[in-house]
Parts: sequence; structure tokens; C-alpha cells
Amino acid sequence: VQLQASGGGLVQAGGSLRPSCAASGRTFGIGAVGWFRQAPGKARDYVAAAMWDSGNGYVDDSVKGRFTISRDNSENTVYLQMNSLKAEDTAVYYCAAARRVIATMPNEYHYWGQGTQVTVSS
Repeated sequence: VQLQASGGGLVQAGGSLRPSCAASGRTFGIGAVGWFRQAPGKARDYVAAAMWDSGNGYVDDSVKGRFTISRDNSENTVYLQMNSLKAEDTAVYYCAAARRVIATMPNEYHYWGQGTQVTVSS
């Protein structure tokens, strides 16, 4: 499985971004595609994930109400809609694929994309 993350960028606080994660290769083994973020000097934290077959999503409480996740079945792409962005959302955002349908820990994910930088200016 190969994952290509894109769509990060620089935005002012209160703005929105919609990074995407395109999956290719042996995607039939995917249970979930998730997003994690890592700020400098900090651990990689779970943000949200979408079940690959159903597209149902679940987000971490820290971003609930501001972030949503969705899947475009025709394009094998998962989107992370980020609204009302705050300076503390600044991080490199990584997408990853897991065999399990529900997975929130980094060690549950077997395939990782290259990351996309999100910078929120205050």
C-alpha cells in the first residue's frame, strides 16, 4: 500500500484546510485510513480515522466539532476537513493505513505517507 498525503499549507487562525490522502497498491487489505499529527519535539498524536469499506469516520475528542474525515470511494482518497484552525493545530500531518477497522494508536498502522505541513498563524 502506498499513501500520498497532500493539501497542507499556511492558513490564518480560524481558517480551513482539507488535506487528502490517496491510497494505491494493494488497498483491499486496508481496514482504516487515519490521520496523525506531530509538532516539533512532541509525540505523534492520533487525529481521526475512516473505516475503509464503510467510510464511517471517528475523530479524536481534541478536534471534535472542528475536524471531520471522509472517504471518496471512487478515488481511494480520504479527506480531513479542518475548520476553525488554531495555532496549536500546527504540525506535520501524516496519513496511515491499518488492517484493523478501528485503530487509534500509531503502532496499529502498517503503512505511512510522507506527511504534509500545516501551519496556522495567529
